Amino acid sequence: MTMPAPAWFVTGTDTEIGKTLAACALLHKLREKYPRVVGAKPVAAGLAPDGTNDDVARLRAASSLQVAPALDNPYALPEPVSPHLAARAARTQIDLQTIDQAVQALRQQADAVVVEGVGGFLVPLSDTEDGGNLAHRLRLPVVLVVGLKLGCLNHALLTQEAIASRGLPLAGWIASCVDPDMLRVDDNIASLRARMRASCLGIIPHMSDPDPALAAQHLELPA
Repeated sequence: MTMPAPAWFVTGTDTEIGKTLAACALLHKLREKYPRVVGAKPVAAGLAPDGTNDDVARLRAASSLQVAPALDNPYALPEPVSPHLAARAARTQIDLQTIDQAVQALRQQADAVVVEGVGGFLVPLSDTEDGGNLAHRLRLPVVLVVGLKLGCLNHALLTQEAIASRGLPLAGWIASCVDPDMLRVDDNIASLRARMRASCLGIIPHMSDPDPALAAQHLELPA
């Protein structure tokens, strides 16, 4: 068996903070180096009437390798709520082994893989497991997307501690300017640089029409 492709787990300080944009931007950046790049969102909560999820669709559009839905999105849950509630409503249970097997299969097919988590790092996936358990199961270096808005310093530092408590390496963090009216953005970024125990991989500016190819120009790849 060949060595598995490099892969990263992208998580965020909250939901709706530009995590998918950052993951797609990383995919675009990786495509400059690798021919076969794929993004995955193992758990997606919230489906359109046609059964599609916007985040999954954007990750597929940013990928250069198309794969079976069972590999890049094993759990597509209809309700746009916390995954454990969405799974319960769908009468299913999110199984970490199923996700792990899908990610390992992707790492055999692709040259590089970006796995996007759902919500924040510790969002519940079941009555007993959360996103941190999933990250620990996958054993991938973590890229943290920090949504720049009031409260982001606390959220970023708490998430950093949660990642460290799982014994996972923090490969870097990305600042995502989600609030165009945020005060003292530069000062907040400076505070993050001083307190985060990993490098800043880039600062994605606020985009009224998110463009991952453009966002990729503001990023560097994690080591």
